[in-house]
Amino acid sequence: MKKYGVIIGLLFLQSSVCAQNNYPVVDTRQTVCFDSTSEISVPAPGERFYGQDAQFTGNQPSYSENETGIITDNVTGLMWQKDLLDLKYTYDDMFSVADTFSLGGYDDWRIPTIKELYSLILFDGKTGMSAAESIPYLDTDYFEFRFGDEYNSSDRFIDAQYATTSVYVSTTMNNEPTVFGVNFADGRIKGYPQSKEFEIKLVRGNVNYGMNNFVDNGNGTITDLATSLMWDQHGTTEGKSWEEALAWVQELNSNSYLGYNDWRLPNAKELQSLLDYSVSPITDGVPAINSLFNIPQITVEDGTSDYPFYWTSTTHEDGPTAQKAVYICFGTAYGFMEMPPMSGNYTFMDVHGAGAQRSDPKTGDPDDYPNGFGPQGDVIRIYNYARAVRDYDTQTGVNDTEEDQLAPDNYSLGQNYPNPFNPSTTISFSLSADSDVNLRLYDTLGREVEEFVSSHFAAGTHMVTFNARGLSSGIYIYQINAQGVDGSNFVDTRKMMLMK
Repeated sequence: MKKYGVIIGLLFLQSSVCAQNNYPVVDTRQTVCFDSTSEISVPAPGERFYGQDAQFTGNQPSYSENETGIITDNVTGLMWQKDLLDLKYTYDDMFSVADTFSLGGYDDWRIPTIKELYSLILFDGKTGMSAAESIPYLDTDYFEFRFGDEYNSSDRFIDAQYATTSVYVSTTMNNEPTVFGVNFADGRIKGYPQSKEFEIKLVRGNVNYGMNNFVDNGNGTITDLATSLMWDQHGTTEGKSWEEALAWVQELNSNSYLGYNDWRLPNAKELQSLLDYSVSPITDGVPAINSLFNIPQITVEDGTSDYPFYWTSTTHEDGPTAQKAVYICFGTAYGFMEMPPMSGNYTFMDVHGAGAQRSDPKTGDPDDYPNGFGPQGDVIRIYNYARAVRDYDTQTGVNDTEEDQLAPDNYSLGQNYPNPFNPSTTISFSLSADSDVNLRLYDTLGREVEEFVSSHFAAGTHMVTFNARGLSSGIYIYQINAQGVDGSNFVDTRKMMLMK
């Protein structure tokens, strides 16, 4: 069997703060505070609406422009094409554009993943009733931008969707193959038909951006070494309004939840960093998040089981008032599609995919929206779930040292990233003891395709990059078998998708 190239990078937890922080989350640049409908003065601790996006600064957006039309993101290290291309492209056509693109002496430009592209979104944007009344969710001091009707007069002004390589593992609408995109005109992530024409913004550099590296701390918290964020493993057990979600976090802090008093409701980009685009409730029966996190099942609008949406601390100025806040879809982004249009006949379906980012009214009655809202009838729930976050390196727990937080307590196999991929992808795994490790690739019939790692590894977290240049497109299974010197035996498998 032909050997496929593997580059092994050993990233030990002892130096993980420096070596693993390859996924810094860029702040949303939201600087104004809001109540349920409008702008307010900055609330103090203990007051209503305290703890929202504008009250935490994070990694502030910072860009540099060079003379060749390249914008460097000084936070992420990613380099971006500044100017728009003349045309829009379908999913199938955009790869040939990237393959032949050259700018600034570089010819390794690529279509971004959804997490790479979402790093550029800014929530000081606003969606009005026209382009003239709107502010793009993108820094137009650095990036060229056009509203949809500037490209095609018959398009809506909000038709400014940008493509990514992140293909939805299920389908949307009428069973259409779907790819996730970012709309910088209305501030959303949605799944779109691959046949749609998209804007393209090419990227290069930091190929590990968007790759999580989760560690279960064994105390109800999960640390992502890639983003330097520590997460509440459990979250709420019931839906809450946006104000109630903010108040819930204040209560956690007043009780020093899990030994910490600096929890916050995550902003849109922090929470989006948790999404796992390789799984979905429809295809896998699980939410679009790593299995380390607890997410309860809920009964959705058609009486079936699925998983909830989660609030962020970010207000979405979508419309005449600031009545909406951003949520992330770890469950299916359902809607009531009117089919055919104007018929009064509504079909409940997956309209945007698990992994979408949309927004809900901060307050109100979901029963007032029996057919959802908007052209795809997005379900309106208002009472969404919440999960808290903190910066893991700002302080240690009551009884924990920093070393205790970082040491892996057990074995784990991470989801490859990017996924889908072409032609290379990176796989992470953690070992609680020195181990002999084998990583093997199988096809969907269970036939072994390749053993691409066979080596001894020290306890810690490691990453391997697998190059599938000689393989054909399709779904594959990768399996780890780790034999620890302490007598332990760990076996786990995950799916990945190669798309050429």
